[in-house]
Amino acid sequence: MLLTEMAPPPGAQEMAGLRARARAARRGALVALTASIALLTTVQLLADRAATREQTLPLAVLSLALFVAALPAMALTQYAWGARARRVRRRERELYASTRSGRARPLTRLAVAACWAVTLLLGWTVPRLFRAAARYSFADALSWAGEAMSVISVSAGVLFLLWWARDVVGMLARALRSGGSPGDPWDPGAGPRRKEGAALWTGAAVAVAALLGARAHLWEPATGVIYALLTAALVCGVVTDE
Repeated sequence: MLLTEMAPPPGAQEMAGLRARARAARRGALVALTASIALLTTVQLLADRAATREQTLPLAVLSLALFVAALPAMALTQYAWGARARRVRRRERELYASTRSGRARPLTRLAVAACWAVTLLLGWTVPRLFRAAARYSFADALSWAGEAMSVISVSAGVLFLLWWARDVVGMLARALRSGGSPGDPWDPGAGPRRKEGAALWTGAAVAVAALLGARAHLWEPATGVIYALLTAALVCGVVTDE
């Protein structure tokens, strides 16, 4: 029988579809995360540079709206990513008695948790923008809500660290039991990865980091540079298919 006429490995087509859907969910989660932080940071930078209270107010409102929209968008997309990734791992264990993914998962989860912390920190600065716009009563109400959210966030952070540590210990134990054995030869793998995707995500991360540096007053870019960084972050995240 010719190689082109041979049947695909057991479960290969199903695994390819599951992995493709997991990659699509990961991309959606990363786009939501990148766009949320980049947009929120940019609007707050512009609000800080507003010359009058009248100019600050619409930017403060926009900053609040972005923060309120970012939280469910990040949560839903990351939930979809996690659900599809778990389905991939479960099917890998059923078909091949092992999972290909896992070594980078602890670092990925820490990075995502750090991005959540950055987003929350940006959200907690929104009341200050309303004070700058002379909306003191509303700023006080937002400050009270922020204090309540900070308690919940710290509790969630502690629970995350405990869960993350337990998961890492479990992964290490499974790795020691497996003895570093190679994967199943029937497993077709995740497929080739495009180098352009990694380069674009790196560009988006650099642009977001530069915006956060400006928000932290580590440097003072011109307004045109801020818009350029925002555009770079959004374009690099949207056009990549990895």
